[in-house]
Amino acid sequence: MGREWLSHFHPDERGFADKAEEWIERAALAHTVKVTDFLDPRQAEIVQSLANRYGGQAALRFDGGYPEAERKRAILTPDYRDPENEDPGIAVLAVSSGDDRLSGLDHGDYMGALLGLGVKREKVGDFQVRPDGCHVLVASEIADFLNLQLRQVSRVHVLTELLPLDRLIAVPAVLEEMTLSVASMRLDGIVSDVCRLSRAKAQQPIQAGRCRVNWKPEEDPSTPLKAGDTVSLQGFGRFRILSAELTKKERYRVRVGRFV
Repeated sequence: MGREWLSHFHPDERGFADKAEEWIERAALAHTVKVTDFLDPRQAEIVQSLANRYGGQAALRFDGGYPEAERKRAILTPDYRDPENEDPGIAVLAVSSGDDRLSGLDHGDYMGALLGLGVKREKVGDFQVRPDGCHVLVASEIADFLNLQLRQVSRVHVLTELLPLDRLIAVPAVLEEMTLSVASMRLDGIVSDVCRLSRAKAQQPIQAGRCRVNWKPEEDPSTPLKAGDTVSLQGFGRFRILSAELTKKERYRVRVGRFV
């Protein structure tokens, strides 16, 4: 394919899209099998859209270790091979401790501990955090390393164990709900209210490229949001628009769920 298709993607996405197109081409034309690193939903969308351009020459499936996974590995095969038969290469790293402080750890603490070992974010899937520990979906190729090396999360000494996928304990996402009354559904206005920032300060990280809407980079503060959209702002966390309705006073009543 020509390279003009890259212009359809945000500049920050073009490097990934170019790499993804190479994976698909190799599966379709060179008859190779590719298991990618963990992809976020936007990256998975890009892979799916590019695979569709090959008219079925490459088969594709996504697997994050459990049905509701957010981050998933893509398995690409030639069309005559069933990707359902390919191993996605996912293990469960179980983290526990006898220290009572374990119950106070959150997603960021576990993430920081893994990245502190030099692990790339792409090798790690979803985190299932509970008061008594955490199950982390990880790429099989780094599972043994993590099992040997992870001995501390924040200031808590931990124990680890590798488990098969059927022993994963999935924890539903917890959302802290709030209701807003806003004049419009502009991104900067919603971010301002959710993150308790002035409109000017809400615009700064958006324009600086630190905001994603549905995992896609978004630098325009005036972008309108809608129910179902997920917004992440570096340094301020992530939230989802649960519902939005226009009132008789021509304002929007917006129900927001902030990930905790």
